[in-house]
Amino acid sequence: MLRGLMQDDHPLTLQHVLERQRRFHAEATCVSATAEGATRTSYGEIAARVDRAVSGLQRLGIAPGDRVATLAWNTREHFEVYLAAPCAGAVLHTLNARLSPEQIEQIVTHAQDRVIFVDRSLAGLLASLRDRLPSVERIVVFDADEGPELAGAIGYEAFLAEADAPPRYPALEDRAAAGLCYTSGTTGEPKGVLYSHRSLMLHSLMLGTADVLGVGTRERILPVVPMFHANAWGIPYAAALLGAELVLPNRFLSPEPLARLIEEERPTIAAGVATVWHGLLRHADEHGTDLSSLRLLLCGGAPMPRSLMEAFEDRHGVRMVQAWGMTETAPFAAVATPPAGVDGERDRRYRSRTGRLVPLLDMRVVGDDGAELPWDDEHAGELHVRGPWIASQYYAADGPDERFADGWLRTGDVVRITPDGFVTITDRAKDLIKSGGEWISSVELENHLMAHPAVAEAAVVARADERWGERPAAFVVRAPGASCDAAALREHLTPLVPSWWLPDPQDVVFVEGLPKTSVGKFDKKAMRALLAPA
Repeated sequence: MLRGLMQDDHPLTLQHVLERQRRFHAEATCVSATAEGATRTSYGEIAARVDRAVSGLQRLGIAPGDRVATLAWNTREHFEVYLAAPCAGAVLHTLNARLSPEQIEQIVTHAQDRVIFVDRSLAGLLASLRDRLPSVERIVVFDADEGPELAGAIGYEAFLAEADAPPRYPALEDRAAAGLCYTSGTTGEPKGVLYSHRSLMLHSLMLGTADVLGVGTRERILPVVPMFHANAWGIPYAAALLGAELVLPNRFLSPEPLARLIEEERPTIAAGVATVWHGLLRHADEHGTDLSSLRLLLCGGAPMPRSLMEAFEDRHGVRMVQAWGMTETAPFAAVATPPAGVDGERDRRYRSRTGRLVPLLDMRVVGDDGAELPWDDEHAGELHVRGPWIASQYYAADGPDERFADGWLRTGDVVRITPDGFVTITDRAKDLIKSGGEWISSVELENHLMAHPAVAEAAVVARADERWGERPAAFVVRAPGASCDAAALREHLTPLVPSWWLPDPQDVVFVEGLPKTSVGKFDKKAMRALLAPA
């Protein structure tokens, strides 16, 4: 083989992102919302603060490969640690603030996090766990918020002030781990996805392509999707690398503050789940919000209702496009950008699909017999994907996982694919419920329900919901002679699962018996049919 004479060993690491931010985009601005208004910090200033954060981590003895966790909203401080931890050689582990304390304990213990950076508004989640996190040596609290004090914690600004020595940036290989996100995947047990520097760099470059997001120096991006949710879909790293400005909404995600932020800061791209956009649309309709700065409203995490897309376009002139991915895909895998020359109704039909695979990824659709199916928009099977930012296995897994056999990720999504490569998800192979962009485990809910003394059997399925995408519906068989109602079951579940997992009262259905398959399993297909509108 005749090899090319290129510098192929040049490492693709996030240290390059930091240096581009410092040298090429120093005047770009990061806006971070606060309770009092907003802070504005140049990328050059952020790079200097990242230097101090790296020094601070080194003072704490953090070494390459150590896990550094964050429990925080979308803020400038969180963005700084996003860069500091991996550039110091550590692994950034973003903790999902919507999990219960017990789930956070499980994930921190599994990851063996040594340091946790936490928003003061979220400090209460850690307060009750502090003595149950033996791997955690230090907690650093982002100061610019209100919340409880944590014994033994240090404030973030004090942490930076103590780090006066210049950082010693280590030489890193681009296949070294840089980020860790946990997902329920297709089971109720959290599973870690360990991203490399190379995968995050390539993913960031892909977001700059015109048919994906077109991230570049002319853009101001509002990532409403939380930075603890699959790295805010990779937007923070892409913005820093490619020079786009960031508008970070903090925890202020309700329609009124979001609308005000859009009017005042004039972002050109906003990214979030359908739930958020439903709320923003209602507010914009009622109050005449000026959304004219937005050239693209990206919707992911759950299927995008076509009615939502049409309402934004027809009433506010905002173009909405659907995207799809998973924590295991870093997460961008497909975007529904229509082909050139398509307009009108055809344009909207394309944007109503799940999307077309982004560059550098491959996909196939596979039937129940394992045979690959044609791309004809008729044959439906499980979607498999592979590529340089697709997970190859889960972090610290007990053994091989069939989801990663043969070099492909089995997504668990049942799809059709058009001849020109547009995917439409028609169902899920498993029974997880995706509500507001977050997974809910039907199995875990069932087990908790059946732990109630008045419940003999329980099964949970997804009910379609225009606002949330899906909501859990519980079919319950009372134990003989026992009595309970929806309120009692919700009260029973409250300390056991996150609040957004709770079935709404009208979605707790009491039945005499549950339909079952020929092998004695719950027939969830029959239950879903009972929920379908007549």
